[in-house]
Amino acid sequence: MPLTKLNLGFIGGGVIAEAILSGLIRSGLNPQGFFVSEIKDSRLTYLSHKLGINPVRNNFDLVKNCDIIILAVKPAVVKEVMLEIGQEIKAEQTLISLAAGITTGFVAQFMPEPRAVVRVMPNTPVLVGEGACAYCLGTHTQDKDKERVRAIFESAGKTVEVPESLIDVVTGLSGSGPAYMYLIIESFASAGVRLGLPKEEALILSAQTMLGAAKMVLETGEHPAKLKDEVTTPGGTTAAGLFSLEEGSLRAIIMRAVEKAALRAHELRK
Repeated sequence: MPLTKLNLGFIGGGVIAEAILSGLIRSGLNPQGFFVSEIKDSRLTYLSHKLGINPVRNNFDLVKNCDIIILAVKPAVVKEVMLEIGQEIKAEQTLISLAAGITTGFVAQFMPEPRAVVRVMPNTPVLVGEGACAYCLGTHTQDKDKERVRAIFESAGKTVEVPESLIDVVTGLSGSGPAYMYLIIESFASAGVRLGLPKEEALILSAQTMLGAAKMVLETGEHPAKLKDEVTTPGGTTAAGLFSLEEGSLRAIIMRAVEKAALRAHELRK
């Protein structure tokens, strides 16, 4: 069944929920099919006015009215929310959890079996239709649940399926990844300003360079190492810049950052 005929509910109306909702609306879906419950009244009012979604004052009403329920709360409050709504989830509904470090098994224990739980790690570029989202399927998921998840997140970017054992790695890579990219763009722009470029022009050139390089990888299908070599001439400017990056161990620094974030996601389970 297409998303246009399903009601979608978010428990939690934070930044990532807003980004996903905005991406779905940008893709052409009607916001009247979206429901949000949120503990902060001011936040609920903001989302209602900005996006045109249906504000819901309690989680029970949301669960009753929605075919797909997205758990968009912090990991620390997942248990509290599931104790409240777990027994209300019906077999025909799909529950999607966005909580970092929280397994499908942990969520499922609060519901009568069999119930479908899907764990998704999105990232904030879903706001502009360029999200990178990975999902894993819980024990009792069916084809319809997988189709629903893909329909939601493919409308706002690219989606891959991974085993649950690798979701923490995804959290460290693409979940936290936008922040790393912003830091790199900021650093590029700062270098341009230091060397004389106006701030605005330096930022545009830096961000567009990252966007263009990413599109080259995705649209050509070529390995980034090959694309890198194609723009590196012997003794040229790019070779000099790359030498400096390798000398500073940029590759190892990035790999350690992803590893640290993945380990932190694992710690959140405990």
